[in-house]
Amino acid sequence: MSSPLAPAVTAEPEPPDTGGSAADRYRLTALGGLAALSLDAMASVAYGPESVVLVLAAAGAYGLGFTLPVTAAIAVLLAVLVASYRQVIAAFPDGGGSYAVAKAHLGRRTALTAAASLVVDYVLNVAVSVTAGVAALTSAVPGLYEDRVWLCLGVLALVTAVNLRGIAESARWFMAPTAVFVLSILAIVVVGLFRDAPVSTAAADGHASALAGDATAVGALLLLKAFAAGCSALTGVEAVANAVPSFRAPGVKRAQHTEVALGALLGVMLIGLAVLIGRFHLQPVEGVTVLAQLADASLGHGAGFYLVQFATVVLLGLAANTSFGGLPVLLHLLARDHHLPHVFALRADRQVHRHGVLFLAAVSALLLVGSGGDVNSLVPLFAIGVFVGFTVCQVGMVRHWYLHRPAHWKAKAALNGFGALLTGTAALVVTGTRFTEGAWGICLALPLLVLLFEAVHRGYARIGERLELGRVPGPLTPQRSLVVVPVTAITRLTRDGLSAALSLGDEVIAVTVVHEPDEAEALRRDWELWRPGVPLIEIPDAHRRLGPPIAAFVNDLAAEHAYDRLTVLIPEVEPVRPWQRALQNRRGAVIDRALRRHTDAVVCRLRMRM
Repeated sequence: MSSPLAPAVTAEPEPPDTGGSAADRYRLTALGGLAALSLDAMASVAYGPESVVLVLAAAGAYGLGFTLPVTAAIAVLLAVLVASYRQVIAAFPDGGGSYAVAKAHLGRRTALTAAASLVVDYVLNVAVSVTAGVAALTSAVPGLYEDRVWLCLGVLALVTAVNLRGIAESARWFMAPTAVFVLSILAIVVVGLFRDAPVSTAAADGHASALAGDATAVGALLLLKAFAAGCSALTGVEAVANAVPSFRAPGVKRAQHTEVALGALLGVMLIGLAVLIGRFHLQPVEGVTVLAQLADASLGHGAGFYLVQFATVVLLGLAANTSFGGLPVLLHLLARDHHLPHVFALRADRQVHRHGVLFLAAVSALLLVGSGGDVNSLVPLFAIGVFVGFTVCQVGMVRHWYLHRPAHWKAKAALNGFGALLTGTAALVVTGTRFTEGAWGICLALPLLVLLFEAVHRGYARIGERLELGRVPGPLTPQRSLVVVPVTAITRLTRDGLSAALSLGDEVIAVTVVHEPDEAEALRRDWELWRPGVPLIEIPDAHRRLGPPIAAFVNDLAAEHAYDRLTVLIPEVEPVRPWQRALQNRRGAVIDRALRRHTDAVVCRLRMRM
């Protein structure tokens, strides 16, 4: 059998890529994509430069002098990644990013490793973004600190609710906060370049410096560690390539424009902030972020400073939206390839992969509760998954150029190879330096996810083998069938159930479980007066059970091998209003559960709406 189960592919065809389709109103424009899918990358400006400074501070003021060169190296890697993912978007318009590239060129196991790394990264991105946003809020309002877990869950619920309405809807909601944050950072850079000295240092006054003693040399290992730490600012660059199907037609062009705009904005902000760090000779202090110090130095300790802080809080809290745009599409592709349950391949009427959104929300909520809303326990794990995905994607693109050999393919392959070297080195450094801080959990989670994907695939393969998918079935053969209808009294529901059963099977019998002789005698007398033409079988049970006696009776019938197929049809009432469900006796559910657990009979539940 060449393919396991087909429903994930055929049950829900992809909508045609036409600009005028009704589905396009729920898809992204280039600007909308920048708002919906760049929040992760944009928000990383708040902690990426600070990660570099904190590492270099170990070498004192001399070490801080390398902030700009390290940031420039990160910007070079950013340019390489943007150029690479721009090509990935064109080559793999169905989305999936590193998973799609690895699947096409590096084999299934490598593709699943890339997918697992992306799943881990997307989930951690939600947890880190939400906790970082709430941490910034509780720093401004300390009285909320004890309620930080509930605040995290509240922000998560808000982002989830918006995304359940569609990714285009979420883009409209998040466009304004993204614009305010980007303009605030650009204002810090532009205004700061015209200042010779900080206009204010009020934010850092009274806080202890985190700067180590002066040094006269900086080792290569320290620079490498600073580079790897600063690369956390690159998380989210791959989100656009993962979510190409979410863009309006022409989706490839719009996604490429979004990727380039994201890279350009992120690069300008990172380089600009690094220049200001050196210009103002800023040093890390406890309790105040580097971004807050830069806002203080450039804009003063006034309205501009608080606007930047407020925009940072909001954007960090909403940066989780990047995961909600990318992960459901990735889960859709995995389900389409039979590595996840097919339910993840379904889309709602607003082009929402609802099950993917809800899965991401549930796992993220568990992480938030487990971490107690503490961002510091999650950040060390954040960048590992995405670096693995970056490296796999770059290596896959090298093979892509080698196999297809378009014009200038050697230069393109060299660019991707250089990027793979940089991201692979960063992945090894981050994992090695943070292994005892929780990175061991990521090293364990990745192979476990790959094993899970393969187990699901084997399960679908076994089901497909039993269903003989891909084979020409044998000739049709008539089967002798018996339909069993449980009854408790003679009502309209009993009549409709028996009528339906007569149209389903060759023979029909009604069964009733006898608990009280008097009730059985009354039902037998009424049955003889009604004369429906269907025999009534009484099943005595002294323990006042309902499901097990019927299941045992059905198994006895199956043991006789008199029928090719046994069907149990359970007639029951379907309430019109939700509150009426409390009035039901649930007999149908009890019988259904017993039959499915203890028999091989086909179970049908005939619902009559009242």
